Amino acid sequence: MAFLRINAVGESPRLHGSPADVNTALDPLVEGDGPIIIMIHGFKYQPGNPHHCPHRHIFSLDPDHLPWKAPSWPRQLGFGLGHADEGHAIAFGWNSRGTLLQAQARALEAGRALAKVVARLHEMAPERPVHIIGHSLGADIALEALHHLPRNAVDRIISLTGASYQSRALSALETPAGSTCELFNITSRENDPFDYLFELLTPAPRRGDRAIGQGLMARNALTIQIDCLETLKQLDTCGFAIPHPRRRVCHWSTYTRAGTLRFYKNLMRSPEATPLASLRNQLPERSASRWSRIFAPIPRQAPLPVWQQT
Repeated sequence: MAFLRINAVGESPRLHGSPADVNTALDPLVEGDGPIIIMIHGFKYQPGNPHHCPHRHIFSLDPDHLPWKAPSWPRQLGFGLGHADEGHAIAFGWNSRGTLLQAQARALEAGRALAKVVARLHEMAPERPVHIIGHSLGADIALEALHHLPRNAVDRIISLTGASYQSRALSALETPAGSTCELFNITSRENDPFDYLFELLTPAPRRGDRAIGQGLMARNALTIQIDCLETLKQLDTCGFAIPHPRRRVCHWSTYTRAGTLRFYKNLMRSPEATPLASLRNQLPERSASRWSRIFAPIPRQAPLPVWQQT
C-alpha cells in the first residue's frame, strides 16, 4: 500500500510536509492491486495547523483526538491492514478555515488541483479504478474536478452530506468525466440545519436551487438517506449493519456512525457487488422532507405496570 498525503495550494497539488515533486510521488501508485481511493475533508480543517490538520485527524491511521475524536478514514476504508490487494490511498487536504464563502472559493481551486492528480493517475494507468470520497465541501471539490478530467478518469464518488447545489452536481455529471462515473449522494435529515445555512450563506447558481442534501435525480446518481429506518433495514439485509441514528442534528454522522465507513468501503472496493441500479431498486425512492427529523415527536416509553413500579 502506498499512502500519499497531498494538499492543494491554490490550484496546485503539493506533497504534505515534503518539497518532492507530486508527479514523481504518484508514479508508484500504478503498481499493485486494488483501487486508488482519494479522501477529501470538509469545512474548518487546515493542513499543517496543529489544532486542525486533517492528516493528524481523520486521515491518520491512528488519529489524534483533535479537534474531536474521529474514526480513521484510511483504516475503515481498508488500508493499513497488510493485505496485498489494499490498493493505494491519497489523503487530499486543503485550507477550509475562515468563512464559508472563503472556504467555498478555495474549494473550487482545490478541485482544479485534485483534477491534476487524477489526470496524472489516469494517464499512467487508465484501467486502474479511482474512487473519491468527500465530506461536506470536500464533495464540491470532487464535483469541480470532473469539469477538468476526461472520460473514465473517476469510477465512483461518495458524497457525505455534501455542501453543494443540485444544479452544480448535475452540471458536473454532464461533463465527459461525470457521465462515466457514479455518484452516491449520502444524505441525512440530521444535516438539515447545515444544508439550510449553506443555502442561506452562499449564492445559488440558479434561482430556487437547493443543496444536494434534498436529493439528486440523475441516471448515474443515487441518493441514500442514511438515517432513514427503511434504508437501514434494506442495507442490513445486504449485509451492512448500521445502527439507528441517535441525534436530531449532526453534520458528521455520515461517517462517525458505526458501520457507515464500512458500507462506503464496499461501494468502492466491491462495485460489482453493489451496483447502483440494484441499490436504487432496493432503497426508498424518495427522501424524507426537510426538518422531518428535527420536529419528529420524541418517542416515549409506556409506563411500567404497577407491580413493576412497586
